[in-house]
Amino acid sequence: MRFLDANVFIYAYYKPKRVLTPKEQLMKNGAKEIIKKINEGKEEITTTVIHIAETVNILKQGMPLDILINMVIGLFMLDNVKIIGVNREMYFAAAELGRDLKLDPNDALIVEVMRSNDIKELYSFDKEFEKIDGITRLPIT
Repeated sequence: MRFLDANVFIYAYYKPKRVLTPKEQLMKNGAKEIIKKINEGKEEITTTVIHIAETVNILKQGMPLDILINMVIGLFMLDNVKIIGVNREMYFAAAELGRDLKLDPNDALIVEVMRSNDIKELYSFDKEFEKIDGITRLPIT
């Protein structure tokens, strides 16, 4: 089981209005490959409702609403995707952890969820996770 950060969804689904650099195209292709493995049931991942909401908030600007809704519903229906609900106390703890680790609250929430669920590996483009003990950020490209 690995944690999946919102930015992987965003790279996979966002359609930019400009031509991507070769590096950005590699990142996009890597993200699409991860999403494909998840959709095929070949990859087990965990994420939170916060990270799904973060994805929706960005993708809604460039994706038709019906496709966006179907994407979210589809995630909830996959047996290999564990979506963790977040309550007030969890998010508060993540915000405090973020202060200690110099991470924004959503990224600190990833650390909190990974630690509490004994998840060691993370798909993310955010390199700041590389400085967190006990977490391995997996290469995507």
